[in-house]
Amino acid sequence: MQPHDIERYFTRTDGTYLFARWGRPLAPIAFGIDDTTLSTLKGAIEAIAKMVGHGVAETDPELGSNMMFFFMRDWSEVLDVPDMDKLVPDLKPLVEKLSRAGANQYRLFRFDETGAIKAVFVFLRMDAQLSQLPAEDLCFIQVVKSFLLWSDTAFDDMSPLAKTEAGHTILRPDIANVIRAAYDPTLDAMNQDPSHALRLFARVGWV
Repeated sequence: MQPHDIERYFTRTDGTYLFARWGRPLAPIAFGIDDTTLSTLKGAIEAIAKMVGHGVAETDPELGSNMMFFFMRDWSEVLDVPDMDKLVPDLKPLVEKLSRAGANQYRLFRFDETGAIKAVFVFLRMDAQLSQLPAEDLCFIQVVKSFLLWSDTAFDDMSPLAKTEAGHTILRPDIANVIRAAYDPTLDAMNQDPSHALRLFARVGWV
């Protein structure tokens, strides 16, 4: 992995560089899944949080839950969630847009005054593509995508996961190293300068 590879992970389609990580403990909650999948999701969150030394809490003092996952069959179900329109601005036009596009996932991040992530809302429409993924893979991928503000095209070409020879799902070592480096406490929680990728690259070599 070279600096330009890391820079690409945080460069959006409009050409701007934008990096952000969590600035507070995670307080996750999920809707629309059974207890087994919920346990898998929580396990993925705890595994990555432990890897980077980030806290996981029962509740967030401001929001109650700040990492929300919604699993559904149709985008219209989002409109039936109580008070969702208070969490997601312009909810109805967004649902209409996602429906027209045939999208199967959407993430909305919120940030604190420093630019650090303070909340993420993850919406997954379980179409044929997502439904065929093993629950472990689906949960792990969504958690990885929620731990940093990646580029909107970061994993279009390759999954952040890999399979061992024994068939076990693991986080790709190069992605794990980037995530670890991103949570180095000497780095800013948010950065918009592409040179930030060089500082990440320097720390990737340490882990």
